[in-house]
Amino acid sequence: MIRSMTAFAGSEAAATGGTLSCELRAVNHRYLELSVRLPEELRAVETSFRERVSQKVSRGKIDLSFRYRPSAGNVTDLKVNERLLDQLAQLSSRLAEKFPNPTTEITELLRFPGVLEEAPLDQSGLQSEAMALLDVTLKEFVASREREGGKLAAVMQEKIDGIERIVAQVREWLPEIRTALRAKMEIKLADLKLPLDPGRLEQEVVLNLQKIDVDEELDRLTSHVSEARRIFKLPEAVGRRLDFLMQEFNREANTLGSKSVDSRTTQSAVELKVFIEQLREQVQNLE
Repeated sequence: MIRSMTAFAGSEAAATGGTLSCELRAVNHRYLELSVRLPEELRAVETSFRERVSQKVSRGKIDLSFRYRPSAGNVTDLKVNERLLDQLAQLSSRLAEKFPNPTTEITELLRFPGVLEEAPLDQSGLQSEAMALLDVTLKEFVASREREGGKLAAVMQEKIDGIERIVAQVREWLPEIRTALRAKMEIKLADLKLPLDPGRLEQEVVLNLQKIDVDEELDRLTSHVSEARRIFKLPEAVGRRLDFLMQEFNREANTLGSKSVDSRTTQSAVELKVFIEQLREQVQNLE
């Protein structure tokens, strides 16, 4: 399956005591690098979140973030810590003996750490809801990668078809190139006006033809084209497989160019390298 590494997905849902939102963002990266930002209520399940993401995603720099917004109704669940408030009142009385006419606002007392206590939150329920929300976001995230990957696959298929056309064209030219090379060598040897053994002449011609023979390179390029099309149909992420295959494509194109003795095959080798480089750039975007 061709999947892009870049994607974004976000979801929001009502949760225990408030609202949860989840976002996933991804950009290209050689490996899987996951960054997680969580509210304090979800810190305990960070490892579970990481495991869930790694089950669905194998490559890319991923940012996962959760936000939790308590609902306004939670204010009614606040409690006053009477014991702490009594201690503050006693302290205020003692200070009043030394500092007459002190002013203490009720709001200041309520802001003192620990005076107001929130009703305990159902942590396990909230964590389960967060995991369910992550699953929904992941599903959308993977679907987004696949949609983008489908577009990239169409572009890459065109490049693969282009490589196949060039290979077929070079194959058609080979008999003509060999005949022209043989004739050229015979003319050069004839210009030397030296007596030559016909067997020796044929041996020299064969040796030179072997040096410029590219049948093996064309066969391997054809094999790589078939392998690329097979990889496109695999269900798993294929970015690394295609990355390796691009190296093999490039090696054969370089050899084809170095063996060329004809302007047409030289130009074909250049066009091959252009197609392969364009393919390689697209492969860098794949999971």
